[in-house]
Amino acid sequence: MTRIVVPDDFPTVFRGTPAHARLKAFGEVTVFAEPGAHQEAELARRIAEADIVINIRASAKFTAALFSVCPGLKLISVWGTGVDNIDLHAAGRHGVTVCNTAGVNAGAVAEHTLALLLAVARRIPQNDREMRAGGWPRESTIHSLHGKRLGLFGLGAIGSRMAALARAIGMEISGWSFRADAGRIRALGGEPVEKEELLKEADAVSLHLRLTQETTGFLGRRELRLMKPGAILVNTARAALVDRDALLEALVEQRLGGAGLDVFHEEPIRPDDPLLSLPNVILSPHNAGQTPEVIRDGLLMAVANVESFLGGTPRNTVPSP
Repeated sequence: MTRIVVPDDFPTVFRGTPAHARLKAFGEVTVFAEPGAHQEAELARRIAEADIVINIRASAKFTAALFSVCPGLKLISVWGTGVDNIDLHAAGRHGVTVCNTAGVNAGAVAEHTLALLLAVARRIPQNDREMRAGGWPRESTIHSLHGKRLGLFGLGAIGSRMAALARAIGMEISGWSFRADAGRIRALGGEPVEKEELLKEADAVSLHLRLTQETTGFLGRRELRLMKPGAILVNTARAALVDRDALLEALVEQRLGGAGLDVFHEEPIRPDDPLLSLPNVILSPHNAGQTPEVIRDGLLMAVANVESFLGGTPRNTVPSP
């Protein structure tokens, strides 16, 4: 019988769901809903005999060393889009197929990205706090987004949806992608531009890139200094796309007008993190795609990936580099 393991369902989202019930049709299922999968030795213990793994949390790291002690592993089905917690080179060498649920959360993440952008531009959380404290901050400066330029790095499912939402409120779009797909960017109503041009011209920049070796530190001190004074940065992708020290410097010096962040270099964020004390930053706890609808559909898609793999026609596969 096929041995299927969910090693990292903590905090639990999978156990007891329709996806869990569906998965049982394809083999012997073991779900670990206790903490510990972020420790390599414990993760190895949990999946040592597995043929298939459904990966829930990015904190579970699938390294070359891990693959070497899990000889029976054939498939990792990731709940989510990002696969930066998996050594894809090692997976390929060990004959492990990796698939994800790309696109299932695109609408929710794009909505959240727009919400963060609006919250920063309109100072909604700050005004709310001041009013609850007895103030009436009617003279605080807020900014319109209509007619402003949004620069999008990455025009996949989420970036494309964000382009549509931003255009709907009257923003102009500039786009850049690794594929340099000018035709696709134009079809989305945007203007294809080079990286430096986007940074210099955009009133707001939103990141929708995958985290890879090439994109780690994609925005560093030099890039952030190219951005317009007062521009807004939104990141709902991966924190490591931006150099942390450079971002803190730009925010403290108020060269950036503000930032909306859903992802962090250390999660959960530490209580002494300087970001928590900055008035020009809006934070959310990496939950942009965590709506009940997305959770339901994403888990079912992760299970459907298992079904298609066992049926001999794997889908949503992530190619080895």
